[in-house]
Amino acid sequence: MGYWFLAIAIVSEVIGTLALKASGEFTNWFYSTVCIVSYVVAFYLLSLVFKTVPIGIAYAIWAGMGIVLVASISAVVYKEFPDTAAIIGMFLIITGVVIMNVFSKSAAH
Repeated sequence: MGYWFLAIAIVSEVIGTLALKASGEFTNWFYSTVCIVSYVVAFYLLSLVFKTVPIGIAYAIWAGMGIVLVASISAVVYKEFPDTAAIIGMFLIITGVVIMNVFSKSAAH
C-alpha cells in the first residue's frame, strides 16, 4: 500500500507545484488554495508511506519523480522547455530511481 500512497503523493505534489506557479505569488485565490491543499495531501500521504517504505528510498522516488513530472508538464503547459543538460539530468534521475528499486536491498517491496 505504501507505493500506492507514494504515487498519489507524487501526483499531489506535482499538482501543488504547478498550482504554485499559476497562483501568481498567491494572488489568485483558486490556485493558491489548490496549491496548499495539494501540498497538505502530499505530505500527509508521504508520512503514511514512511510506515512501510524506507525514508531514503521513498524520498528519492518522491523528489526525483516530482522533478521529472513537473519539468515535463511545465514544458507543455507553460512552454518552459528544458535544455539538453536538464534532459540528461532527468534521465539520470529516472535511472537512479530504477536502480534503487531494482537492485537495492533497502527498497523493501
